Amino acid sequence: MVLKFTVQAKIKKPIDEVFDAVYNPKKLSKYFTTGGSSGSLDEGNEVMWDFHDYPGSFPIYVIRSIKNQKIEFEWASAVETNRLRVEITFESIGEDSTLIKISESGWTSTDQASLDESYSNCQGWTQMLCSLKTYLEYDKNLREFYY
Repeated sequence: MVLKFTVQAKIKKPIDEVFDAVYNPKKLSKYFTTGGSSGSLDEGNEVMWDFHDYPGSFPIYVIRSIKNQKIEFEWASAVETNRLRVEITFESIGEDSTLIKISESGWTSTDQASLDESYSNCQGWTQMLCSLKTYLEYDKNLREFYY
């Protein structure tokens, strides 16, 4: 068994707005990295993500960033020695709607700790998509009500 997952959401906004809300640290910090993001998700960047409701900073290593198409990065696993790979894709589905998918993989073990981390991360990315949708479509920060 390989641990990996994909979550997705339809956002009723044009692809350039959806991409920018993930790529742009000022916008990302309004609904997801509520403790701040140190920079944009440009290829080759190392960016620090902070969350007001979770202790510590998380280094993000951007592998690929293609405007309005894809952002790929790696970050540390909490239970394994390797990095996990996150791929975010953007697909225009009409003039004013975008399908965004987030996939995460890279766990080398299927033990209980890795399985638990994959479930937790899947929950986190699902909440990120819900928060992104709420931010872009209703101009609200849903994350402040999650925790």
